This record gives sequence, structure tokens and C-alpha cells, in this order.
Amino acid sequence: MLFLVLGLVLFLGVHSVRIVAEGWRAQMLGTLGEGGWKGLYSLVSAVGLALIVWGYGLARQQPVVLWAPPTGMRHAAALLTLIAFVLLAAAYVPRNAIKARLRHPMVIAVKVWALAHLLSNGNLADVLLFGSFLLWAVFSFRAARQRDRAQNLARAPGTAAGTTAAVLVGAAAWAGFAFWGHAWLIGVAPLGR
Repeated sequence: MLFLVLGLVLFLGVHSVRIVAEGWRAQMLGTLGEGGWKGLYSLVSAVGLALIVWGYGLARQQPVVLWAPPTGMRHAAALLTLIAFVLLAAAYVPRNAIKARLRHPMVIAVKVWALAHLLSNGNLADVLLFGSFLLWAVFSFRAARQRDRAQNLARAPGTAAGTTAAVLVGAAAWAGFAFWGHAWLIGVAPLGR
């Protein structure tokens, strides 16, 4: 569990700099330059992610069960992760109404993904992992919206083609991950194959 917690502290910590220390981030950008800052940020993120993966894998070998979610929560999680994949696609597909309306669909995708996994998993490691990501996403979204308001940012409205593409790309990615990728990468078939 120690490696999981350390990984979460590193990964979410570096991703929280804009939430809690925007001024320090600007100072570091000035000191290190954009390339240096991105390199340091990426290195800490990669180490944190590796520790999360390793620590979570170790914790799954000796699970500490807090509760047993009802079977129906797997269905709720499947629906929520479909929404999360569409939101994630909307962060990258140009000119879509989802991004125009929500402004930060990737952070909302993390919220929905984490909530889905909290609903369908009841082990201590799951609560630490997905609960941490959910809390981070709540605060990250709030900080991003405050920056938007302070900068008075306006986004161009989305198009029907862009929105359709975001939904189709997200749904296709979800299907690939739900039916094959999750079992291959994580070792769990979420749809019960």
C-alpha cells in the first residue's frame, strides 16, 4: 500500500500545482524554461504513475475488503465509463459542443471514471486510488473554472460534425477497452467475459 500512496502523492501532487501553487509554477517556468518544466513535470508524473501501477498491483494480491458492491454497480460503472470515454474524446476532437459547453471535459471524464470505479469496487486499494483521483478532479475542475473566469475565456461553439465525431470516437474507444483492453491491461473483464 505504501507504493500506491507514494505514487498517488507524486502523480496527483505534480498535477495539483495549478490548483494550489499557480505562482510557484510560473516562477518555475521562468527559472527552468518551458522545456525544463515540462521535463521535470513529466519525470515526476512517470515515476508517480509507475509507483501507482506497481503499488496497486501489489495491493490487489492481498485485498482488504471494505464492502462488497452489489452486482448492479458493474452495470452502472459500464454506463459511467462510456460517458467518461466520450468526455475524454471530446477533450481532443476539434470543434465539438461537449468541449464548448463543459470547457474541461478531460477533468470531468476523470471524475466520472473515478466515481464509476468507486461504485463497483470495495477494496481499500480501490478506495485510495479512485477516491484520490475523484478528489483531485473535483479540485482541478474548480481551479480551472476559476482561471477561465479570471481570464474571461470564450470558446467557439461546437459543430454537429465535431460533436458526432467525439461521441463516436469515445464510444469506439470505450467498446475496445471494455471488451478487450481492460482484461488485457488490468486483468479484470468488467463486462463479465
